[in-house]
Amino acid sequence: MLYLWNFLAVSSPSLRSLFAPFLPDAPVTDPVAIFLVIMAIMLVAPLLFERFRLPGIVGLILAGVIVGPNGFGFLERDTTIVLLGTVGLLFLMFMAGLETSLDDLKLNAKKAVIFGLATFAVPMVLGIVAMSLLGYSFLSAVLVASCFASHTLLALPIASKLGIMRSQSVTVTLGGTLITNVLALLVLAVVVKAHQGNLTLSFWLFLLPSLGLYTFATLWGVPRLGRWFFRRFGHDEGAEFTFVVATLFVVSYFAKLIEIEPIIGAFLAGISITQLIPQLSPLMNRIQFIGNTLFVPFFLISVGMLVNPLILFQEPRSLLVSAVMIGVSIVAKFLPAWGASKLFRFDFANMMVMFGLSVAQAASTLAAITVAYNIKLVDQLTVNGTIAMILVTCIASPWITARWGQGMKNSSPKAAPAQSSASSTGSPHYRILVPVANPSTEDNLLQLALILAKSTDGTLLPLHVLSDAYAPVSAEAKQQQERLLAAAETIAHAAVTDVESIGRVDDSIDKGILRTAQERNANLLICGWKGYSTYRDNFFGSVIDNVARRTLVPMLITRFTQPISSTQRVFLAIADTEASSASFQQTLFLTRTLAIELKASLQVLQILSNPRLANAANAIPGLGEDVPVEQIRGNFVNQVAQLLERDDLLVITHNAHPERLNMPTLGVEPEAIARQHPDVSIIIAHFPRPV
Repeated sequence: MLYLWNFLAVSSPSLRSLFAPFLPDAPVTDPVAIFLVIMAIMLVAPLLFERFRLPGIVGLILAGVIVGPNGFGFLERDTTIVLLGTVGLLFLMFMAGLETSLDDLKLNAKKAVIFGLATFAVPMVLGIVAMSLLGYSFLSAVLVASCFASHTLLALPIASKLGIMRSQSVTVTLGGTLITNVLALLVLAVVVKAHQGNLTLSFWLFLLPSLGLYTFATLWGVPRLGRWFFRRFGHDEGAEFTFVVATLFVVSYFAKLIEIEPIIGAFLAGISITQLIPQLSPLMNRIQFIGNTLFVPFFLISVGMLVNPLILFQEPRSLLVSAVMIGVSIVAKFLPAWGASKLFRFDFANMMVMFGLSVAQAASTLAAITVAYNIKLVDQLTVNGTIAMILVTCIASPWITARWGQGMKNSSPKAAPAQSSASSTGSPHYRILVPVANPSTEDNLLQLALILAKSTDGTLLPLHVLSDAYAPVSAEAKQQQERLLAAAETIAHAAVTDVESIGRVDDSIDKGILRTAQERNANLLICGWKGYSTYRDNFFGSVIDNVARRTLVPMLITRFTQPISSTQRVFLAIADTEASSASFQQTLFLTRTLAIELKASLQVLQILSNPRLANAANAIPGLGEDVPVEQIRGNFVNQVAQLLERDDLLVITHNAHPERLNMPTLGVEPEAIARQHPDVSIIIAHFPRPV
């Protein structure tokens, strides 16, 4: 053993020197070959490690160790790797913000603050004591302790994959991460200024106001700018994606300008823009796909390329420093998770997930220790110990999260809410038939259908009907039909939703829709509505009227005046007689699903005709305590119109009644509301008469 120790101590601090005869003379420099090696790592490493029931994230980090300059030296950690790794780090924090529900943070604000302060204070105290005992100066000990306090949400993709992102323990951890990372990076800024002798009053006068102004501008200004952009350019998918990515880097860059880490800006950018992107939308799928499959793996590989496993053996004190840093970092993150779980009455699985998410040291730690080393505040031994701590915690974090996240997957009250709602109401897997005429104008219909289909593991059925009642169908019309259905199918595939496109030739449009619904076993129709009916429509019947009169399945008749993603409140308005109807539970399920997936608030308005029913909110079955219910007496149209706001999505119900001459099939209320509020989107839940 002593011989092995001496051999490692005197050898070059790289595995490459041990295997030099079998390796190329220099790292790979050809850009195509470099990208090929990295793509091979991204493909093979996760699959190999998952085969042995280890997180794929660990495989990427260890692969970075092997191919990096401190391993076999196949690749050099050059500016390209650093650039893409930095982008991956920002994407990781940005997606963490996207997965963070502001409503959940508000509900768990106190718990997040408590955990955030605890997971900052405990590592600071233990770190200062431990590093001082090792002979570090006070400023050096404080800075290393701040590295213990911060953490990187390295295992966040695992939590997202397990479907536990909206569980209370994960939400508390996300909120705590924001607090502890901000405080740790503020400590870094203060220590650096103190070491340089620049800790003056002007520093504080600049930092605190600028940080407050920056946070307010991000959380208040970005959503409003994004809502304006999506409302104006919401039909251009490329523009939407570019806007989101540009927002990420603009906010991150401004964070750097006020001397805080860009990763904090990326997290705030995600929180600010998450309310504009439905969770099951194609845009969200594109962001997660590109981030999780390309940029985040680059970051993990780049982290692995920093690790030098042999350098730990070059000096005995290096092992001591490394062991202390590893032990303190683990204990200092376990204690806050354990204490918070006892205080908040979380079970053991939730506690371990909190610990697993918060124990990883990578992003902020690397940033802090690099800055400290560059200004000679810490030495090479500290850097070595930091790398060892990063390696151990980055391996432990994904494994712990995956191991105990499985235990809380099914018990989490907020995991997969839409699916839970579906099972609780007995709703089937939706087969949603959507007649399309032009996908660029029917985009909101398809987005609505995708949300409902994906939340119930259902299928989208885009339909285009050609009528041959007056003349044979032309070849141009058939080609146009193929293009329309192909575009709709592309949108569905982008959201990873099952799709069966249908092209049909029939006597008339309405007959084609009704016959297709029966032939393809559709259990929900979604159609567009212009918001009013002409006298001719009332007398002869429009396509919507004819379908609504004869449909055998529920039908959502929609009028979208702005992109569905800009919805801030889903407003369900019902009469007192509708709450007890069988169709109301279906409407309630649809409404709750939309509110959850659009990340919008849900409010119920009940118009009372019987004063004895006042204050009887519990008379509405299926409503949870978290859903506000307002009960008002008066005219239905007037009361609803008074409470509507521009970014509302109004949902009203309509049950089929016998046909009345010269009257809209859907009744007069929807049209009256649409005329009073031409800028408000409306969904009419229409249910057929029982046969």
